[in-house]
Amino acid sequence: MSGNGLGWFGIVRLGLVQASIGAMVMLATTLLNRVMVVELGLAAAIPAGFVAWHYAVQLARPIWGHGSDRGGGRTFWIIGGMAVLALGALIAVNATILSASDLWAGFALGLLAFTLIGAGVGAAGTSLLALLASAVAPERRPAAAAVTWILMVAGIAGSAAIAGSLLEPFSLDRMAVVAGGIALSALLISLAAVRGVEARLSRPSNPVTAPLPFLKALQGVLDDPEARRFTAFVFVSMLAYSMQDLILEPYAGLVFAMSPGQSTQLSGAQHGGILVGMLFAGIVGSAFTGRRQNDLENWIVGGCLGSALALAGLATSASFGPGWPFTLNVVLLGIANGVFAVSAIGAMMGLAGAGTAAGKGPSEGIRVGVWGAAQAVAFGLGGLLGAVGADVARWAAGSDAIGFGIIFAAEASLFLGAAVLALRVRGTATEVPRGISEDWA
Repeated sequence: MSGNGLGWFGIVRLGLVQASIGAMVMLATTLLNRVMVVELGLAAAIPAGFVAWHYAVQLARPIWGHGSDRGGGRTFWIIGGMAVLALGALIAVNATILSASDLWAGFALGLLAFTLIGAGVGAAGTSLLALLASAVAPERRPAAAAVTWILMVAGIAGSAAIAGSLLEPFSLDRMAVVAGGIALSALLISLAAVRGVEARLSRPSNPVTAPLPFLKALQGVLDDPEARRFTAFVFVSMLAYSMQDLILEPYAGLVFAMSPGQSTQLSGAQHGGILVGMLFAGIVGSAFTGRRQNDLENWIVGGCLGSALALAGLATSASFGPGWPFTLNVVLLGIANGVFAVSAIGAMMGLAGAGTAAGKGPSEGIRVGVWGAAQAVAFGLGGLLGAVGADVARWAAGSDAIGFGIIFAAEASLFLGAAVLALRVRGTATEVPRGISEDWA
């Protein structure tokens, strides 16, 4: 740790927790979704409904964030949340297997599993980001957020690639073993990564003021025009970002005849592209070396426009058949998503401490919680709209290719709308973050 708070080595350690969250969530939103739709022949709305429910549970994120603002250890919430998440992921795997023989019993068990997954992600993720926002010096917050987000994507991509290679030849029993190994490994990594980090942080000797009660603190965030505009942008952009999450692998299986292992590896390639996009925006775009808020907006807008273009390619890919560079298209979508995401996260962390800086008391946790809740609603609604929309469009068009293409085109339009909203965000934070190479402590 550095004298100014959490150093870069500590930030990377906490980023490993975010990577572990991503690895376990991948099991539910990618692998199990594919198996339910393709191997078990269930309607895409069923896994989409489970995922939407786990996001609904995360509406409690502002409460957890405010609890972090009020003091006390956040490590307990991080470890506890990760344990609940791991348990939920394992139960979700068993629910999927059970649904092959007893649909209603599997559905009931799946509802419990995704409740635990949502609670675990919300408790661990919000407490983790609140710890980063309060323990990292203001000038390092954008870079710290980018580092942790990149590690999360690396966790998703790595676990998807490993799972994809181990799932061949596919069977439900093999899936249970692979998923269990990923969940256990992620939990152990999290425990090791968070151990002792918070205890080594020095507490501020003169806090600005005592935290406000929850409702007053929430109203303070909602009364801030900058926070409101950013909340709207988060919602629309995350809605666009998430609509393809639950339909890309079924699309690959139904239209391009990919096997479960191949489509899981495709998801890994997509998230690998996201990682490349984040690194590109961070290094080439000077995300870690300092910039004005308007520079952030330019990168956000560029990422949104690139995502819209890549989705337009997916919408027309089926008409070209095997000759279309499908995997490359998915990778390019990931790169554009990564550019947008790392820039948006940098802006978020730059705005997270605005209330504290203005003398209104600690507010990093509740601000991150509000934006996390907006993201959760958008992700839940986006996944559900994408899956249900694909079912309806496929039925109405009488074609899998056309049905999926309609949804990809709608998602591209949302990204165009998000680009317009990004231009309206005018941040007040002008801190210049230190270079990423500084203060590894």
